[in-house]
Amino acid sequence: MTLDTTHHKHQNLDWINNLRVLAMFMVVIIHTSSPLLMGYGRVPLSDWLWGDFYNGLARFGVPVFVMITGALLLPREYELGDFLKRRLGRIITPFIFWSLVYVAYAWYNEDINFTPNIWADTKMVLHQLKYGAYYHLWYVYMLIGLYFVIPILGKFVRNANEKEIVYFLIVWLAVMFLAQPYLVRFNPSVDLHYFVGYIGYLVLGHYLTVKQFSPRFTRGWILLIFLFTLVLIVGGTYWACLQNKGLTLFYEPLSPTIVLLSSSVYLLFRFTLIKWPAWLKKARDFICAYTFGIYLAHALLLDIMGDPDYHISINWQFCNPSVSIPLTALICFAAALLLVWLVSKIPFVGKWVSA
Repeated sequence: MTLDTTHHKHQNLDWINNLRVLAMFMVVIIHTSSPLLMGYGRVPLSDWLWGDFYNGLARFGVPVFVMITGALLLPREYELGDFLKRRLGRIITPFIFWSLVYVAYAWYNEDINFTPNIWADTKMVLHQLKYGAYYHLWYVYMLIGLYFVIPILGKFVRNANEKEIVYFLIVWLAVMFLAQPYLVRFNPSVDLHYFVGYIGYLVLGHYLTVKQFSPRFTRGWILLIFLFTLVLIVGGTYWACLQNKGLTLFYEPLSPTIVLLSSSVYLLFRFTLIKWPAWLKKARDFICAYTFGIYLAHALLLDIMGDPDYHISINWQFCNPSVSIPLTALICFAAALLLVWLVSKIPFVGKWVSA
């Protein structure tokens, strides 16, 4: 079992586009089901369990996004300045635009108030930009940090052999494992913060894309790993709630369970050839062109759709959660795609802020 980087350069990467669309939809699923999940003890248990199931199922969304980024960017050689200018420019401009949209939305909802003091108002807006104008924008701050390290990390993976890449991943997993709440007392005082965070998902995505697995490692085994991990996450979260240990124990993106879930989904798509009709493939590629914009816009639409003041009330409550959660997410996903596409048509600036 070896690494084959030439295979990576020439293989059909349609599966990555399939995975990108699914990962984006899973992020919308998470944010659709989270209000139900937060209602543990205040909503019927039968409803809450559906929220637990969908939220656990969708938890691979953000890690898979980072893995795709690693798979696509780490193998390439870049001139440092050109990489930072192009890549950061592509995310910072739409990020600032949508952050200001969320600031305006908060003002409209009277969550924040502007005053005649222009300097005080400017500082408040800058504060929003510094810490995040809405709950889902943490991802962009994390992504910007990863972009700063990708040119250096890319040098490592392009020149490292398999043993060295596996060594990096083992240390990353070990540090992550020892950082879990139930094992933190065993965490040594050795400073290993160089191996923490989403940086490991970048390397993992690259590794799982170029790794040549044994023929005995089939999709059946991968599916078993996925199902086992899903049961562990969903059942473990229910157990954690019963024990008053909170919701994040098994949902934390930087945890062994989510690494297993994300890796199994990633490999299932890598080893599965889906033959789309031409029109459906075109639709998928159209969505792929706007996934970042969908991410930025979807939380706004979810909030508007679920707010009774707007007389829409499309959320997990409008019918049984087994149906309402995926249906609400699908409506939000389609609406966000339409909104971002319309924004892209704004003369002069649309293409820069729609992503």
